[in-house]
Amino acid sequence: MDRASSKARKPSEPEVAGSSPAGPASDMKKLITSIRLIPSMEVKVVGIDLAGSENRPTGFCAMTEKLVVKTNIVYKDCEIIDLIKSTMPRVAAIDAPLSLPRGRTSLEAREPYHLRECDRELMKMRIRFFPITLGPMRKLTERGMRLKPIIEQLGVEVIEVYPGGAQDVLRIPRKHVNLEGLLRGLRRLGIKGLRRDMSGDELDAVTCAFVGYLYLKGEYVALGDKEEGTIIMPKAEIRR
Repeated sequence: MDRASSKARKPSEPEVAGSSPAGPASDMKKLITSIRLIPSMEVKVVGIDLAGSENRPTGFCAMTEKLVVKTNIVYKDCEIIDLIKSTMPRVAAIDAPLSLPRGRTSLEAREPYHLRECDRELMKMRIRFFPITLGPMRKLTERGMRLKPIIEQLGVEVIEVYPGGAQDVLRIPRKHVNLEGLLRGLRRLGIKGLRRDMSGDELDAVTCAFVGYLYLKGEYVALGDKEEGTIIMPKAEIRR
């Protein structure tokens, strides 16, 4: 989801909210099978354009080291976890705040801490975003922070990304500005497997995965600090 418009367990048995999939079991089986069309050993990163609610669509993208992608729309936490288990990437790049501002104890408490250092750095770059304590962003933050440790228990590194900001840096349109232009821009970056009928959520998930790919290659900038939480962004010179 574009943030400007929002948005002791065993490792093999993570607890997730929403234990039943959104549709029939057969639909979930087809979804898992479609992702498995890419051999799991080739999947390096998954991108997740997380929605604030399980009732809204979440874009999911699996990307190989050769920039071949496969996308799906999912809803439930359990669907996200099942897809990650079926691909076992090195990195999961999630479009959602994954930490609280320093000094803040919870999202519910009335406290004067609304911005993290990484958020302030976005402001300096003149990149638009909503603070994590504002309206629907609270639910998105809560969901992202809930999923992060579950995914990490699977042995997958989790990073916070922001597709809208990454698209600004890469000089390609955001989905609400020009969906077709976003598709063309991602193709120019060398990403393969894109379809003309992809939704904005899927294209944002592809953007998330691409940032995760750059992270693995060391071609990234980390905004903020590790103790409070960082947002991974592409380097400005990463353009084709």
